[in-house]
Amino acid sequence: MDSHGPRQPLPRRTIAGVSVLDTPLVRAAQQYMRDRSNEPVYKHVMRSWLFGSLMVNNNATLAALVDPEVQAVSLLLHDLGFDRSPGSPVVSADRRFEVDGAIAAREFIRDHRDGRRWDDRRVQLVWDAIALHTELSYARYKEPDVAAVGTGIFMDFAGPTDGVTPSQYNAVVAEFPNDELRQSVQDVFTWLCSSKPSTTYDTFMQPFGERFVANYSAVGHRTIDFVLGAPET
Repeated sequence: MDSHGPRQPLPRRTIAGVSVLDTPLVRAAQQYMRDRSNEPVYKHVMRSWLFGSLMVNNNATLAALVDPEVQAVSLLLHDLGFDRSPGSPVVSADRRFEVDGAIAAREFIRDHRDGRRWDDRRVQLVWDAIALHTELSYARYKEPDVAAVGTGIFMDFAGPTDGVTPSQYNAVVAEFPNDELRQSVQDVFTWLCSSKPSTTYDTFMQPFGERFVANYSAVGHRTIDFVLGAPET
């Protein structure tokens, strides 16, 4: 599918009781993320994909609006910016992790045989969905594809919402346990605050740096400092 025109039936499979898309590109995205993440991050990505799929599967109106392959690839690759392997080609020194992930996902799509058939709009939707996935106050007002990605990820922290039932949610968690979720998120945000602090100032990650990273200080780098002037030290 190269645009939002008439849709042909796409292959599907079932994971944890959830019907998910099963195209070669989606399979490749899942493996790509598996190869570039630790176990807690991979489980988070899988839960996010399954929650997002459930949300769409349970809502015929939303299903008619969301490109299922855009949603699946975005959810599977949304945390590529967490890659801590030495010399990672994904992680930059000066970009937010969300932007690193969005750029890497775009390159992944363009390098894949099927992804090369995507039009620019679909690629841009994936970029936007990943870049904005931590900023729901923006993402929820974007295209339905982008909003659905952010909501699926948020559900991993907030519990079942948007038509996903508790029993469906619990079945996903049973298959991909979330017992390490919060500690793993703390670890990766602390790493980002330590390794490239300038990308975390004045963001939701700043409190992790202030609490867990020695000598971390956002003073002089916050919006309030630019507007009112940095406080004297």
